Amino acid sequence: MTRKLPTFLSENEHGLWMTEDERENLKIDYRIKEILFEAQSTIQHVMILDSYSFGRMLVLDGAVQTTSLDGHIYNETISHVPLSIHPNPKKVLIIGGGDCGVAKEVCKYSSVEQIDVVEIDPMVVEVCLKHLPEVSGGLADPRVNFIFDDGVNYVQNPPAKYDIVIVDSSDPIGPAEVLIEKSFYRSICNALKDDGLMVCQSQSPIFHGEVMEQIFERVHDIFPKTKMFTAVVPTYPGGLWSFTLGSKGYVIPNAARMKELDALYVNEQIMASCFSLPEFMNKQLSKYR
Repeated sequence: MTRKLPTFLSENEHGLWMTEDERENLKIDYRIKEILFEAQSTIQHVMILDSYSFGRMLVLDGAVQTTSLDGHIYNETISHVPLSIHPNPKKVLIIGGGDCGVAKEVCKYSSVEQIDVVEIDPMVVEVCLKHLPEVSGGLADPRVNFIFDDGVNYVQNPPAKYDIVIVDSSDPIGPAEVLIEKSFYRSICNALKDDGLMVCQSQSPIFHGEVMEQIFERVHDIFPKTKMFTAVVPTYPGGLWSFTLGSKGYVIPNAARMKELDALYVNEQIMASCFSLPEFMNKQLSKYR
């Protein structure tokens, strides 16, 4: 009996393939060795696939979220930039981040006392801890507290204020669009201490320039200081990926902290240069400076 595959998986004479449809304008094909996990949660379709080029990958509703090959680039960048900027981070909130990669990076800081991960889908956490150890690290740190809730709802009335909020969200399409609303960023600002800061991924400058600028503009309107930084993540369309920092005060990274970290991507040189933007991005964001 022929197995029934999701619409984004197909088989031919060359094997099993997954096709990621990038907003109907770009299709990316991944050759797959094996389906390690597949199920429909109450929220979304969840898969862990073992691919030939990128190793194991988390796929949600047909979109690649992270991979064993390059997930560390995104996770280290979105984590270590804000943690190197804040002089004494003790309480960190991660909104999203069900693959546990960001939490794993935050755990590298001994000064951090509490890490709250607000993830809407428990299945994502469960399967990544089991099937994606290169990303999750089999996370088992007592400082990490999983809260299975909607991040938008949680941040409106958190039990306490945070030093840093990291928004590790999926693409702002459909239900995730609320994660780039101005009201969401305002709630984050209110959830931060007086010297707190936040960071969010703000999409591809190449393919999602309008969304990137929209995110930057909304964060800029709420926070006293706003900066953008980048990293190159091969899995993501266009490779070049942007992140937006909103801060109530601190904006200068302490690159020397990178010496103490067990990192694969971030180092002192990356930390010193990641805020240097290509000229087309400088021109696009110049109106906000």
